[in-house]
Amino acid sequence: MTTISNNLQRVHAQIAKACEQAGRPAGSVALLAVSKTFGPEAVRDAAEAGQRSFGENYIQEAVEKMAIVAEYGLPQPLEWHCIGPIQSNKTRLVAEHFDWAHTVDRLKIAQRLSDQRPEHLPPLQICIQVNVDGGANKSGVVLEEAAELARAAAALPRIVVRGLMSIPEPAADFAAQLAVHQRAQKLFVDIAAQQIAGLERFDTLSMGMTDDLDAAVQAGSTMVRVGSGIFGKRHYPNAA
Repeated sequence: MTTISNNLQRVHAQIAKACEQAGRPAGSVALLAVSKTFGPEAVRDAAEAGQRSFGENYIQEAVEKMAIVAEYGLPQPLEWHCIGPIQSNKTRLVAEHFDWAHTVDRLKIAQRLSDQRPEHLPPLQICIQVNVDGGANKSGVVLEEAAELARAAAALPRIVVRGLMSIPEPAADFAAQLAVHQRAQKLFVDIAAQQIAGLERFDTLSMGMTDDLDAAVQAGSTMVRVGSGIFGKRHYPNAA
């Protein structure tokens, strides 16, 4: 059994335990394997161990990786999630190659993704990224503007707004991690309660990574993004 396969088993066990401790049903939290900077062979190994959903930050690198992975002839189709910043000049690549985009924080980006989504593909699934802890240099819409952005994006024809995504600053301990994740969860519940037209599938709260997974699950995350816990230590490229 490969190391990646072993790591996947450990992460799934950790998620299951966190769900149990939070009083949540087993299987209520999806695992997104963050394969950024790792080669297509790592994706293949994870896919052969049963992992289907993969997150990528660097869009050009991801598109090249997808082409190689497609040649492996894997038994099940993979689902690709863009979890990195999306600049205007990269929206076409995201629209044409990804299944999900987690980092939509401007209506301009949502509009371009909708306009550029090919007709032969299903609508692009998106999450609104929120700046949940108010970091001045962090991506994401401020909490007070998230509902209006979700409302506007939901009216676009070639995307489906599925929920919220957050990447808070590292917190010192479990209690601090839980507190910041609970802010995103409250916003998620508040937006869902508004019953906004077009948000009928508003069901995804993408938050939590390797170091704060337990707190994210306790707070209500439905999708955790784990990279180093699956693939090992990451070596960043010189340029994104």
